[in-house]
Amino acid sequence: MGAITLDKVEKWYGDLQVIKGIDLTIADGEFVVFVGPSGCGKSTLLRMIGGLEEISRGKLLIDGQDKTADPPSKRGLTMVFQSYALYPHMSVGENMGFSLKTAGAPKAEIKEKVDEAARVLKLEPYLDRRPKALSGGQRQRVAIGRSIVRDPTAFLFDEPLSNLDAALRVEMRYEIAKLHKTLARTMIYVTHDQVEAMTLADRIVVLEFGVIAQVGSPRELYERPANLFVAQFIGSPKMNVLDCTTGSGRFTLEGARGGAYDGDHPAVKVGIRPEHIQIGAEGEGMMDGTVDVLEYLGADTFLIVDCGPLGQVTVRTDGDTSVTEGDKIGLVAPPERLHFFDADDKAV
Repeated sequence: MGAITLDKVEKWYGDLQVIKGIDLTIADGEFVVFVGPSGCGKSTLLRMIGGLEEISRGKLLIDGQDKTADPPSKRGLTMVFQSYALYPHMSVGENMGFSLKTAGAPKAEIKEKVDEAARVLKLEPYLDRRPKALSGGQRQRVAIGRSIVRDPTAFLFDEPLSNLDAALRVEMRYEIAKLHKTLARTMIYVTHDQVEAMTLADRIVVLEFGVIAQVGSPRELYERPANLFVAQFIGSPKMNVLDCTTGSGRFTLEGARGGAYDGDHPAVKVGIRPEHIQIGAEGEGMMDGTVDVLEYLGADTFLIVDCGPLGQVTVRTDGDTSVTEGDKIGLVAPPERLHFFDADDKAV
């Protein structure tokens, strides 16, 4: 069992409040990702759950039991950090079994659990090697294996892939996703990388300045962002946001045509994801612009379009597009793909 509940949790450093009354319930076996920009409080919140930071106010419940005042050793959780923190003089097997050895576990039990963790993580050929003989991804798997042998209630990951190069990050994302399916344990994962959040999470918790901006599945956050912050944080490249006015069933863009609007409340901004913009002839669609920069990425091409008073608009299109820099084009998006926001940046 690994259900975790945060009840009005706060963190204060003197007069500075960094976590501002978090209410969150994480189901047993769920994979939840805390995501947000630097300084939003995601690592602090994770460390509060793990017991490495004191909870100033509120409660932490694990499987219904109040663990707010318990030390880390009494919470049944394990943490995997950005730093591997492996003992260089020990073998892979010794590193993975060290916590059990210090706890006085029998040698046969240690070997059984280390062997099982090595099998799950594909580390069996490396059990006798020292950490310096491993790649970064292998070292991170050893750090995860060290946590698995402890048979925790839940795993807490604090930006574990930050030290890896791009190719290894993709590989380790796959390994962690497989690990979650294999172990069926609760996992809480902190990252600033929204791609990691979208690909790994059952639910994403988007944090902004110590409060929850929105909680939901990756699809919910992408398709129905609750506010402008979430809309621009989730999705890559980020959503285009343009000033607009609404009235008489239409929205109008500065110096452009705009389109139909069926919102219940007045909107002052319209958001359009780059992948939802369609390219047409100049004079057609919602607005016109000139292709300023073309970024070819193989399967995709990103166009940076100068739309005059509206500023720059990013368009994601096919890699084999015939559009070139300097072309004058029209841009349009299906009405159902538009996102509108009010003066308080809330979705309408």
